[in-house]
Amino acid sequence: MDANLPATPQSTAMPSPMTDEDLESLARRRAGAKLGWYTHALIYLVVNAVLFVLARHGVTHRPWNLYPAAGWGLGLLLHGVSVFLLGAGSGLRERLIERERQRLRERR
Repeated sequence: MDANLPATPQSTAMPSPMTDEDLESLARRRAGAKLGWYTHALIYLVVNAVLFVLARHGVTHRPWNLYPAAGWGLGLLLHGVSVFLLGAGSGLRERLIERERQRLRERR
């Protein structure tokens, strides 16, 4: 066993099965997070469509609307990664946790 990893019951015990209440809570949190991302994406599209129209038909005809669209788009992308890939209960997160469990068991 690695000297830097203390032997605690939490690190070596199998996870307990989730109760119906736990599943309901997790499902609600995940659905809320996804709904939040969909709302974010819809607002992004509407606001950037308005900015596009203002940039094309406003006083100047320069594509200044690309800057807020790119910055906000990066934020939307990171929000999506946190919701769909790294969020609590996501498939990727659960696979990484299981992989770490296996590595810790092998070191025992």
